[in-house]
Amino acid sequence: MNKITRRQAMGTTAGALAALGIAGATAHAAATDSRAAATRSGTVDEVYQGRRIRITPASASGGHHGGHHGGGHSGLPTVRIDGRELHVMRNADGTWISVVNHYETFADPLSLARAAVRELQGAVLAPFSPMGGTA
Repeated sequence: MNKITRRQAMGTTAGALAALGIAGATAHAAATDSRAAATRSGTVDEVYQGRRIRITPASASGGHHGGHHGGGHSGLPTVRIDGRELHVMRNADGTWISVVNHYETFADPLSLARAAVRELQGAVLAPFSPMGGTA
């Protein structure tokens, strides 16, 4: 008799669910991933998951970062989510971190901004104040 065992049934079910999960994740990524509109000046302006991401290179933002670094960190881009600045930092190895995803590194500011949008889950980005108060 060729009867299916419980182990075979569970293995088949797990394999089918894994395939469906991968297919669903791929479809979701394709539906939510909009290509950034990069201009000749290097700025990025896109809507990702309903939130506006705007990245301006340091040269286009006047050589300072949002006015709260006093010029000591020139060379950093200004990253904004729905018009509010996301404080970003570049690591020595070239990766990027933000105040939203401080323990996760990203290859570029756009990947970092998209991850921050996902992490915020619709919440408004709080103003950054390096002195501990509100901006």
